[in-house]
Amino acid sequence: MRHIMVLNSKGGCGKSTIATNLASYYATEGKRVALVDYDPQASSLDWLARRPESRAPIVGVDGAKEGLTHLPRNSEIVIEDAPARSHGAELTDLIRHADTVIVPVLASSIDMQASQKFLDELAKVGKVKRKQVKVAVVANRVREYTLIFEQLDEYLEGLKMPYVAALREAQNYIRAYTRGLGIFELPEYLVWPDLEQWDPLIEWLKSKRSRP
Repeated sequence: MRHIMVLNSKGGCGKSTIATNLASYYATEGKRVALVDYDPQASSLDWLARRPESRAPIVGVDGAKEGLTHLPRNSEIVIEDAPARSHGAELTDLIRHADTVIVPVLASSIDMQASQKFLDELAKVGKVKRKQVKVAVVANRVREYTLIFEQLDEYLEGLKMPYVAALREAQNYIRAYTRGLGIFELPEYLVWPDLEQWDPLIEWLKSKRSRP
């Protein structure tokens, strides 16, 4: 059972978007997927409630209320949508359940500053220090060819952890969310630019470099 956590203490950085799309990707690949939503706002579970029964199944778990107590034992892939404002003992406890952590960062000065503080704290967590969990960053909701994205790109390139993908801001994510789908399940002619941007992240997740 593999646990992939989407995590950043900064709210509004698109954790649920990445978590739901990862869940849909692995489900369409035939994996037994569980989606754990630790956020009290339950955006990922709201997405799952919209999912058509005809689509590849995903089991939802209310992590905010139940933790992992109701996680199906036959799950192959567990996608965990972590809550915002996770620090200290709560952060350490969350990381205890993760094999791989993806940290989305938005293209804004406020988000970069907040993410730097969070990444510094994350690096001090025992499991991360011992390399028992692998961490990567993703530029999220970017507007290409803008000065602020260039600044974010340069900042993420300078980090010690892998910078694996830059995902653009696109209406396709809204189209998918409102239907309980991932962009991998929308018509390819609509989403091919987005799928190309996801390729490096998916390839990293498939590689040994993303596993402890």
